[in-house]
Amino acid sequence: MKIAVVGTGYVGLVTGTCLAETGNQVTCVDINEQKVKMMQEGKLPIYEPGLELLFHRNISQKRLLFTNVLADAIADAQIIFLALPTPPGGDGSADLSYVLGAAKDIAKLVTDYKVIVTKSTVPVGTADKVTAVIKANTNIECAVVSNPEFLREGVAVEDFMKPDRVVVGTTDERARKLMAELYAPYVRQGNPVIFMDERSSELTKYAANSFLATKISFMNEVANLCELVGADVDMVRRGIGADNRIGNRFLFSGIGYGGSCFPKDVQALAKSAEENQYDFKILNSVMEVNEIQKKVLVQKLKKYYNGDLKGKHFAMWGLAFKPETDDIREAPALYIIDELLKEGATISVFDPEGMNNVKALVGDKITYGADAYETLNDADALLIVTEWSAFRTPDFEQIGSLLKSKVIFDGRNLYDLQKMIDLGFYYNSIGRKIIN
Repeated sequence: MKIAVVGTGYVGLVTGTCLAETGNQVTCVDINEQKVKMMQEGKLPIYEPGLELLFHRNISQKRLLFTNVLADAIADAQIIFLALPTPPGGDGSADLSYVLGAAKDIAKLVTDYKVIVTKSTVPVGTADKVTAVIKANTNIECAVVSNPEFLREGVAVEDFMKPDRVVVGTTDERARKLMAELYAPYVRQGNPVIFMDERSSELTKYAANSFLATKISFMNEVANLCELVGADVDMVRRGIGADNRIGNRFLFSGIGYGGSCFPKDVQALAKSAEENQYDFKILNSVMEVNEIQKKVLVQKLKKYYNGDLKGKHFAMWGLAFKPETDDIREAPALYIIDELLKEGATISVFDPEGMNNVKALVGDKITYGADAYETLNDADALLIVTEWSAFRTPDFEQIGSLLKSKVIFDGRNLYDLQKMIDLGFYYNSIGRKIIN
């Protein structure tokens, strides 16, 4: 099958590469000429585990091509995926200008039936808007399909190749058959391709991410209560996670969610509800809790240092919003850095993948370590912000010898409490007793 993918961000590039892997001829198109040239030369513009192997293999076998000319990409394509950004506007609603602009450009170029698929996360009713734009710019029959992505950064390739489910929103029978054929290789083990109407499909994506964000914020509230009543959030998590009605995923407490999906999707769904005169109270609370939670480490630091962080120097391990990605969008680390700088502190940071992105944003306001241990020199305390595997079993003797004092504030609950007692650290984590 011949496929075009418009947009080569995390979603577009993973989608295009994984579609090529099952034998499709895929052309990815992007307006960024420098980025296209980079990909044509076999260089990945993003970090995503497992993607590089598939990327190079499908380029070498000429199943994966890149261009900045939209007409070339869609000329022979049966299916055109729109994988474009939908950033939040000033009022929290999703900005559809990229999606609708691409739809208009495509409509002016089509010469035969196309299936145009919104892969971007879009509000309910977007398929109708895309359809209206296409009909206003061409007399050629086209079908508009909603096919939301459920890719987790860090395991996006696995999620695409072996999905829990595929959701397809369409009322066009011809499009339904093409989408069923396209996804058949990915659901051979029996996981479902769920067909529904376009509006239900669009809402499914927002509802899924918002529910997961709600679980995270709920557990962060539980963690905060644990600290007040002397309970251990890890024990509570295990106790409720064993209930199969609840499940054990997304129950880890920490310093809030970030990334490209949860923050904007929760905000967009709440805004969509507001536009339809519905007050989505739970989502408004989820967002409020998350904003507070992103700064909880700073509050712990201020309490420990009697409200005065001026002149203090902190080592920070982790910048990306989660491990196995270089994505720093809405990362709690950025909020913590901002707050500490306002308080007059200095910061040395290390992250296996996210430092270049932070450097482009923050510049020389902070210092960047060549490795995790370099950040510790003369630091008053170590802050754990992202739960990279490399941080889980560090050399605690080296940590203790490099820090001014053996003090760790852990926003991801990486270390065993008894071990911290045995090693003689002051250890302050989330929802657990303080080791002093």
